[in-house]
Amino acid sequence: MRAYMILSDGASPELTDTPMPEPQQGELRLRIGACGLNFADLLMVTGQYQDTPAAPFTLGMEAAGVVDALGPDTIGPAVGSRVAVFGGQGGLAEYGCFDASRAVPLPDTMSFEQAAAFLIAYGTSHVALDYKARLQPGETLLVLGAAGGVGLTAVEIGKLMGANVIACARGADKLEVCRQAGADHLIDAKSQDILAECKALGGVDVVYDPVGGDQFKAAFRACNPEARILSIGFASGEVPKVPANHLLVKNLSVMGFYWGGYLKFKPQVVTDSLATLMGWFEQGRLTPHISHTLPLERTGEALELLRTRKSTGKVVITLP
Repeated sequence: MRAYMILSDGASPELTDTPMPEPQQGELRLRIGACGLNFADLLMVTGQYQDTPAAPFTLGMEAAGVVDALGPDTIGPAVGSRVAVFGGQGGLAEYGCFDASRAVPLPDTMSFEQAAAFLIAYGTSHVALDYKARLQPGETLLVLGAAGGVGLTAVEIGKLMGANVIACARGADKLEVCRQAGADHLIDAKSQDILAECKALGGVDVVYDPVGGDQFKAAFRACNPEARILSIGFASGEVPKVPANHLLVKNLSVMGFYWGGYLKFKPQVVTDSLATLMGWFEQGRLTPHISHTLPLERTGEALELLRTRKSTGKVVITLP
């Protein structure tokens, strides 16, 4: 079968032929129909991601398709079931073996492309805003990197939860995508002062930050007393330093958040969240935004779209 793999530490990823995997006990084998790309895939390529596997491994953190086989003595979705899986790796291939307990059944109305764009982005934003930050109706939510894979879902979910949503992104085209997702206010990170704009809107109560760097610093200063700052990632490449004395003065909370971590130490949080999110999708309240869909042989181009910030929402790889 074909797979997009890193064959040795430090090597560039490449499309290669590799043997068909066999599911072990507790695993299912998925005939993959689509795989969603994430910024973390770029970090894995350079070995900078906190959960980068040892080489050789197949890239692709989340995938959707049809259950092809179950491992020995494995209880899981029936062969032929349509599911999505967060595997952490292995999604950029024609087949992959994954922990059967991580399979999420798909609604009939959800395509493989939508499913591959769903778990990480929506799961991250929902658990972060609902479980972690306890976002309340009427509060002001500032979303940085708001046109990106997770940022756009934070805009959408924040609006569903009744927040006043400020979306910060770069350029008019990306801000228009944010407006369509439900943002109440728009800030162009290229040309506007984030701090001044947020202050003019009355300050912020929750910050959703997958960017870090200077945008974190501006958002931090725009916080109202008792604001909660969700540190989701550092797409800017700069991990910000937090002035603890300012935390004290304003009674602020800075919260680190890694969705995949909950699968290891509190999986029920993720299970309950995904049940809610799938329900919202079936009700027509969530609409995954996929800006680019490319075949497996063009995965390198697809990753470059993420690297150069030319995509909005999700980039998805499809397989025949």
